[in-house]
Amino acid sequence: MKRLWLVLALCLVAPFASGGETLTYLDLIKQVADLERLATLPLEGETCRQWSSYDRGSKYDAATDTYVGWDKNDDGRGIIRKEGDVSVFAEMEGPGCIWRIWSADAKAGHVKVYLDGAAQPTIDLAFDDYFNRKVKPFVYPSVVNTTASGRNNYMPIPYQKSCKVTADPGWGNYFHFGYRTYPKGTILPTFKMELAAEETAALEAADRILTQCGGDPAGKRTGEQTQTVKVDAAAGTACPVVSIDGPRAITNIKVNIDLPASPEDRKRLRELALRISWDGEAEPSVWTPLGDFFGTAPGVNKYKSLPLGMTDDGFYSRWYMPFGKSALVELVNDGETAATGMFTITHAPLTKPIDQLGYFHAKWHRDNFLEAKRKIDWTMLKTQGRGRFCGVMLHVWNPKGGWWGEGDEKFFVDGEKFPSTIGTGSEDYFGYAWGNPALFQNCYHNQTISMGNKGQVSVNRWHITDNVPFQKSFEAAIEKYFPNNRNTLYACSAYWYLAPGSSDIHKPAPFAERFGYWNEMPPHKIKGAIEGERMKILKKTGGNTAEQEMTGYEGEWSDDLHLWWTGAKPGDKLDLELPSEAGKFDLKIRLTKAVDYGIVQVWLDGKKLGQPIDLFNDGVIGTPEISMGVQELTQGPHTLTFEIVGANEKAVKSYMVGIDYVKLEAAK
Repeated sequence: MKRLWLVLALCLVAPFASGGETLTYLDLIKQVADLERLATLPLEGETCRQWSSYDRGSKYDAATDTYVGWDKNDDGRGIIRKEGDVSVFAEMEGPGCIWRIWSADAKAGHVKVYLDGAAQPTIDLAFDDYFNRKVKPFVYPSVVNTTASGRNNYMPIPYQKSCKVTADPGWGNYFHFGYRTYPKGTILPTFKMELAAEETAALEAADRILTQCGGDPAGKRTGEQTQTVKVDAAAGTACPVVSIDGPRAITNIKVNIDLPASPEDRKRLRELALRISWDGEAEPSVWTPLGDFFGTAPGVNKYKSLPLGMTDDGFYSRWYMPFGKSALVELVNDGETAATGMFTITHAPLTKPIDQLGYFHAKWHRDNFLEAKRKIDWTMLKTQGRGRFCGVMLHVWNPKGGWWGEGDEKFFVDGEKFPSTIGTGSEDYFGYAWGNPALFQNCYHNQTISMGNKGQVSVNRWHITDNVPFQKSFEAAIEKYFPNNRNTLYACSAYWYLAPGSSDIHKPAPFAERFGYWNEMPPHKIKGAIEGERMKILKKTGGNTAEQEMTGYEGEWSDDLHLWWTGAKPGDKLDLELPSEAGKFDLKIRLTKAVDYGIVQVWLDGKKLGQPIDLFNDGVIGTPEISMGVQELTQGPHTLTFEIVGANEKAVKSYMVGIDYVKLEAAK
């Protein structure tokens, strides 16, 4: 283990690039686990952008200052152009480096990377080979992996003059190529598929660190000190944890806090907040609910990543936090009971002048700074000045279920009207794909809570090698398709560095906003309803029946379910048992409409009721209650029959039927 720390520590001593510097491939390998480098303020000419397959129907109209087709969502095949039957994915001028490649559907068609004007591609592989760890050097599991269907490759691919990425037919669907451009005068190597022995050894060492996570990747630092403090924060107070004289940098924060068992821990971790102030600033640079700061919410959710995690040993942060004169760390207790815990804080001398470094910032919010012109965009971070964006944790409350994450990430740098980073879906940004609800943990991206895309979801993404530099301003947004009045709500913690004197406009969130909005919602039920999905099936002449959850659609279905009849054809019948008391009843039914639903005729005990009902609609909705007339019924079971008689000429001819409920209301 000591040898492992030593190898990576040797890798981390190279200085961060500035204009005119020379970076070897070893220098780039060092950056995959270098958290200290993030604090260095960006130089002019340093950028990080992304080419992706986003829907090119999304545009900014400068003449009218409006956003056109901003919610376009056909994001699988957008490209720059075609050259014959070859698709051009990306074109970049150097000096630069591709730091992230992602896909949801990488197939056998070749993707080729041409570097520095070469006529032949440096990389010529089936797109799948970028991710399957079968082709060297793309074999290291921490940086090349498949997580919850998402294909990820974080291997550095540098170039000096230019880079062009093309794809042959059959490459698949969906891509991201995230790349950094370095200041003019920077000297970079041209990537080669065959690495030198020392480069392979450095990658292996970094891969072990990134796979294990949890420890400081820099190892033990010269002059570091560790303070362990017991904290007793009375209700309604801000309790100082440590005050440190500078210049130094906090390199590790570990917290063990006394908490109630789940789910009560969720409320407690929102009542407590972490507050950190640098160099006597009036407003703290760090303010988040305590649990959210560590990259997941709500409550305690065990996971490990490079900068943050929650483990059996406590919560940890490895973000590098420099300061010039002083650092004040406080635990704020806005709850009604005292809080007790242990804080262990490690700090070390600075390795470069403080005027080259930014302050670390982390802020939590709900619905701050939403843009009127871009109504679908949900703001994750808005800030002004010079700095680097380093990541975000997104907490989604989605009580009705359904796929919440169609929205693309969009990064607007230094006043851009059209974002230099625009993605293809929320889950794509967080490193997975196809709305896969599986939990996963990785050094750079994690899904720490998932309830099958219903209820609580928590995901994070850390921009370590692909952090986004800015000189004047930065805005990170993500599209939010489900509105708040559907009761789908977002909250996030954003992490970034900012030069002293810059503008952090995020204030501590009001106490009332921090919790309560994730309360469980009971299913919507109609009084007197005989639920379709619970009715006894007596007979069917074709197709299949099952209950289907309907919480993912607009509107409400009784008990959030309906009986779904699929795979049948015109002429097929479905007989359901209808229990009844003796008497006269107004027989009412509620059905489902959709683009692929049929036309049905309803029968009761062999008697036709009313006219056929057309269930076509361009979108999934429930019908109003439909009266089938007053029926005189004897006590006992009766037979309610649904017969498929055709489909609307506009419908997809799948002839499906959805039965929400039946009601028998006493006739007046």
